[in-house]
Amino acid sequence: MNEYTADEMMSVAAARALGEGTSCFVGIGLPSTAANLARRTHAPNLTLIYESGCLGAKPSRLPLSIGDGELADTADAVVSVPEVFNYWLQPGRIDVGFLGAAQLDKFGNINTTVIGTDYHDPKVRLPGAGGAPEIAASCKEVFVVLRQNKRAFVDQVDFVTSFGHGSGRGDRERLGLRGAGPTLVVTDLGLLRPDPDTAELTLTELHPGIELDSVVAATGWTLKVAEDLKTTPEPTERELSLLRELKKAGE
Repeated sequence: MNEYTADEMMSVAAARALGEGTSCFVGIGLPSTAANLARRTHAPNLTLIYESGCLGAKPSRLPLSIGDGELADTADAVVSVPEVFNYWLQPGRIDVGFLGAAQLDKFGNINTTVIGTDYHDPKVRLPGAGGAPEIAASCKEVFVVLRQNKRAFVDQVDFVTSFGHGSGRGDRERLGLRGAGPTLVVTDLGLLRPDPDTAELTLTELHPGIELDSVVAATGWTLKVAEDLKTTPEPTERELSLLRELKKAGE
């Protein structure tokens, strides 16, 4: 049995979700770690697209930001930011948008703007939207990766920065949003997917060694659990080795 941390399990599970030959709009942080791990394991032809205009980036280490020179140096092409959004993202040419969040609610809506109900006098002012609203609206599907606790997994986000499924199934279609929205949420405890009828996030997999009660306790709403709840396969020795090499290269 391999020894690994909860964050390593989360990164490996997120990487596995990315299919070979797909295109992925990558956010910095956990999404970037997962995407770069996927390219080193089962998906060498995964195309990584960064908001700064780097298409097909192949960094040898984890980038520090979307402006990291390593991305431009290793990209197939570098285009302007307007071209990334107007030509590649908004017409629906990108398969997966990989996002993080400060808050996430039961319908996959994301907040990265403010904590607190008063926008002008918040408890915490966060970095903001960046390109995430467009990614959430226009990618064919969206994966979200974040650590699970009641502070992050809330019944209703304080501010909708990036639209998920609104208040339930059908809201995206009524707004004319092109993409399918969040189809997977990867946490350090398990995997959640939207219910096909209601779009409410439902726990479908538990990571090894995680008890269901602990996931319920870390969720700010009454969590739905799939009838056929599965256990995520443990990280392999190769996955862990490549993940650790990737992180070490960025130190």
